[in-house]
Amino acid sequence: MLYEENDNFGKYLEDFKIGDVYQHRDKKTIIEKDNNLFCHITMNHHPLHLDAEYAKLTIYKKIIVAGTYVASIAVGLSVPDISGKAIANLDYEKITHDAPVFLDDTLHAETEILEVKESKTKPDRGIVFVETRAFNQNNQKVLTLRRHILIPKRGKK
Repeated sequence: MLYEENDNFGKYLEDFKIGDVYQHRDKKTIIEKDNNLFCHITMNHHPLHLDAEYAKLTIYKKIIVAGTYVASIAVGLSVPDISGKAIANLDYEKITHDAPVFLDDTLHAETEILEVKESKTKPDRGIVFVETRAFNQNNQKVLTLRRHILIPKRGKK
């Protein structure tokens, strides 16, 4: 699909401004089935994520959602606004689990634009550096991550 075929999904390099903060409209409630499936698909069989009886013996007293699942959700919530037109996600860095996420928590996210720069070798694209923060239903920050995204310029192919 050509980038111009759906201009409402994602943004071009020229649309990003340093300091802008996007409040992503989608939310995701974490249900047990989703957490279990993610753990099994990724081979993360730690009982803290899957076994309620085990979790009762920990400081949390209940199942903790797998942190990599929380990071995936945070990135996913940002796609329509941030990386919908991405050529590639170049890296993920400084992923911080600010607070635990529990089953039945509802997550929402925001993304701040930290840097925008044109490619030095390819004039049809550039790199956007962002920080995405995820929050639970009580607006408690549960995750922070940064990533560099390769984004096309408008009208360039």
